[in-house]
Amino acid sequence: MSHKRIPKRKAAFAAGTVVALGAAAILLPNANASQDGSSNDAAAVAPKTLKATDASDLASQLEELLGDAFAGSYYDSDSQQLVVNVISGDNNNVVVQAKKAGAKVREVDNSLTELAAGAKTLKEEATIPGTAWAVDPRTNKILVTADSTVTGDKWNTIESTVKSLGSDMATIKKSAGTFKTFVSGGDAIFGGGARCSLGFNVTAGDGSPAFLTAGHCGVAAEQWSDTQDGQPIATVDQATFPGDGDFALVKYDDPATEAPSEVNVGGGQTVAISQAADAEVGLQVFRMGSTTGLADGQVLGLDATVNYPEGTVTGLIQTDVCAEPGDSGGSLFTQDGSAIGLTSGGSGDCTVGGETFFQPVTTALQAVGATLGAGDAAGGAGAGDDQAGGEEAGAGAGAGDEAGAGGDAGAGAGEEAGAGGDAGASPGEEVGAGQEVGGEQAGGDVIGGEEAGNGQETGNGAGDAAGDAAGQTHN
Repeated sequence: MSHKRIPKRKAAFAAGTVVALGAAAILLPNANASQDGSSNDAAAVAPKTLKATDASDLASQLEELLGDAFAGSYYDSDSQQLVVNVISGDNNNVVVQAKKAGAKVREVDNSLTELAAGAKTLKEEATIPGTAWAVDPRTNKILVTADSTVTGDKWNTIESTVKSLGSDMATIKKSAGTFKTFVSGGDAIFGGGARCSLGFNVTAGDGSPAFLTAGHCGVAAEQWSDTQDGQPIATVDQATFPGDGDFALVKYDDPATEAPSEVNVGGGQTVAISQAADAEVGLQVFRMGSTTGLADGQVLGLDATVNYPEGTVTGLIQTDVCAEPGDSGGSLFTQDGSAIGLTSGGSGDCTVGGETFFQPVTTALQAVGATLGAGDAAGGAGAGDDQAGGEEAGAGAGAGDEAGAGGDAGAGAGEEAGAGGDAGASPGEEVGAGQEVGGEQAGGDVIGGEEAGNGQETGNGAGDAAGDAAGQTHN
């Protein structure tokens, strides 16, 4: 799934999706300032109506403000309100603070420290392949899931461990599927016989263009191509899996590669990625992958631990968004352009559903020392706006021989998934008017790229296509 910026005049994903972000950065200060005026009665302060990403920002601020009294939060999408769990004890002031900040407050029994201790017990006594657990702030409990392989003594162990924590601390459920990483052979970015999906284009710490994908993709192969059996276009720089995450930084081999910050969601539409953001339970999210295309759902849990057959991975996001083999590494993002996660694994498929887990983007960026988007890394982005990915190459894009009127849709890798035509064009070939760059279809959904008609996107083989392939690769 490629990430290209949306030209300002073009329609964004859905209607009016690209909106100003960061409003929540001033919510808390404003709320605190208003305390000097009207009423001291916190019960009279109505919860604010918030966008999901703004609610996440407010939750982060309240976590810092409330300290140990903060016991998690989630976004109520029906009322568009942030619900904050608090351990008030004898200190009713924490309730007052949270309400005046604009949150809906709920007093609960389990603190984050107690929930973390419960998760530690599960790790020590029930680290069994096929199990997973995450904190669910809506129930103020740890949700434990066991897949279909957990039977007999394994089931007895996990069940007894959950019971030892108490029904007020943890619950357990069975999953019909099997937890696995979503690696597959097929079309998208290819390496060592595996197929993955590109997550988000980034700029590495040394200023070179790169992309993030799943760590289990990064350990599966060192070099990645945008066509099956094609020449490598990118090389793994860092990879973590299993362990404290599932992420990899893959650097484009050509330092002039254009790596715009956007997700191609098919049908000629893209979502500009403007920032990385932390997930919030209840947040509506969208996933793009090379196998199943675009899917959506909600965040169900945070700081999830998943015991894959290859080993235990911690710090993940749990969702109900479907995914299948080949979607690994693909982007998890919000409608208004916040990068949230990278597809790791899960159970089920897009027919029956299941549980899925994602690597938080914010954690991955910090670990590899990269920044979201192309930054100044896209050398040779000639004309167009100030967007390094070549939002519009116009007539003078630096990375293609001709970016406008051509006949051949030379997207390099991009056309691989079901495209048919000239799917192996080398860097710098022409991008034909109206041709789709970056992969026509994978699994029935347009994955690969926005239309390149009228020279809007350069789509050069190692640039746009690499970005497309990166956006498409594996789950």
